Amino acid sequence: MSDKMNLWPIGNCEIAALVDANASICWGCLPRFDGDPVFCSLLEPKEDHGFWDIVLENCTSTQQHYVRNTPVLVTRMSCDAGNVIEVVDFMPRFPRHGRMFRPMAIARIVRVISGSPRISVRLRPAYGWGEGKPVSTAGSNHIRYILGEHTQRLTCNAPLGWIRDERMFRAERDLYFYFGPDEGFDANLEATVEAMLEQTVSTWQHWVRGLNLPLEWQEAVIRAAITLKLCQYEQTGAIVAALTTSLPEHADSGRNWDYRFCWIRDAYFTVQALNRLGALDVLESYLHYLRNIVDDARGGHIQPLYGIGGEATLTEYIMPGLNGYQGMGPVRQGNQAYEQIQHDAYGQIVLSSVQAFFDQRLLRSATIQDFEALEAVGHRAFDMFNQPDAGLWELRTRAHVHTYSVAMCWAACDRLANAANAIGRPKVSRFWADRAEQIRAHIDSNAWSHDGNHYSAVLGERTLDASLLQLLDLKFIRADDPRFISTLDAIETGLRRGSHMLRYADEDDFGMPETAFNVCTFWLIEALHATGRIGDARALFEEMLARRTPAGLLSEDIDPSTGALWGNYPQTYSLVGLIQCAGLLSRPWNDAR
Repeated sequence: MSDKMNLWPIGNCEIAALVDANASICWGCLPRFDGDPVFCSLLEPKEDHGFWDIVLENCTSTQQHYVRNTPVLVTRMSCDAGNVIEVVDFMPRFPRHGRMFRPMAIARIVRVISGSPRISVRLRPAYGWGEGKPVSTAGSNHIRYILGEHTQRLTCNAPLGWIRDERMFRAERDLYFYFGPDEGFDANLEATVEAMLEQTVSTWQHWVRGLNLPLEWQEAVIRAAITLKLCQYEQTGAIVAALTTSLPEHADSGRNWDYRFCWIRDAYFTVQALNRLGALDVLESYLHYLRNIVDDARGGHIQPLYGIGGEATLTEYIMPGLNGYQGMGPVRQGNQAYEQIQHDAYGQIVLSSVQAFFDQRLLRSATIQDFEALEAVGHRAFDMFNQPDAGLWELRTRAHVHTYSVAMCWAACDRLANAANAIGRPKVSRFWADRAEQIRAHIDSNAWSHDGNHYSAVLGERTLDASLLQLLDLKFIRADDPRFISTLDAIETGLRRGSHMLRYADEDDFGMPETAFNVCTFWLIEALHATGRIGDARALFEEMLARRTPAGLLSEDIDPSTGALWGNYPQTYSLVGLIQCAGLLSRPWNDAR
């Protein structure tokens, strides 16, 4: 990938899409985030389809920006003859009839800014993961696209024959395109889409208005927060790890994964970051999703990830109709990690849920029944804390007792003790506190490497990985504890590559990792700040901000030597790190008052 992955997300918390630097919609799935990619040119289908572009004849310049504090994208195109158009892309999202209106629809407006621009519109959706071309039929003001079992309708005020023929034509007025469900568009198209745009902008700007922002780096934090919100499937409250599948971790690595599902771990980090900004709507929706996951858990067992509808089975397939990003396959649908054992999930369930026992702002406070359901997860955490698992890095062919997983099981018991106190059950609180203490003693006895003078990533060994930095955020250890300081020193020595942090530096199922993991760099920044190295932390944070895409976002991975971004995009983990570090490092509001 280039050093600036130039992709701009739009969405409405029901579906989402990516728009490239030329205003081509190159990625988007229906009927939801994890569905069939109707727009799949990002992953190079074997035939020239799976995109929707709007082309200005002889275009020489393209500029893009979001409407302030929204995910509404504006692409301005111009040519040397003075012809200029703007393409406005958005997905409607606003309150209507007492509920949020968020249709499976993309609206595009072509505004004529100057001159006599000639444009062509090429709408070429695909289905069947790039293998199928839709049958299309035309009505008086619309074109229907039959996408296998799903049908979409394009309603527009441009000449339909020219759209179907992909003919270049002069745009003499503003043009409106609404690609949505196969339903009649009975209202005035132009007025309705303009009203949808106005209401969508207002809805997003009012959401941003409620955020508790740091004084510094507000634009970066706002963009990250909006994008995290776009990654929530509001129907159920699930939060996907990324909007894409199979963008490789580095060139021809085979490390191509489908991230369009709800990882309990990633979602925990997302709600934690948005909580600090005061975006409680995301937490409340996610807690509803979690309560259903806990209710369905057998014997307290929690999978690492679930489908956005709560589906437990996410069978992994390789999709032959797509060559992969820049031809670098395979392209995967589903993720085998759902079958893995990852014991840190128990801690993340409890950590995400426990706020509801304390926070009186929430519309629904946690109940005794919620606590009792969580206790099943806590019992499972205690039963399994010293058993091998795949770990948070999801190793596919080996299992160990990972320190991070054990610490998360400790956190599950520790926070259940806090929640029991909150609901007035001191005896139950002492029970969970005792269990937490037993796990803590096990970590201190078995995770400390006397030879290396640091905590080990695996109990009884001398290995390192960046997740050990999270012992600080979990409140397992204090920043001034000599054991943490020496562990930080060992991690920097062993895993830091210039300004970036590797997850680990050992061979895994696919060989030696070649790229750094962006969130690990943010974990390092947090640790530097906590241990008093404020100048180092700020310098490193500013460098990470400079690595963002033109849309102000980050993917999962980065090449330490070139700065090129790799991996699925936009990555919630990475944006969480940006938000957390901005809050830690910013000057206080008192400086501006």
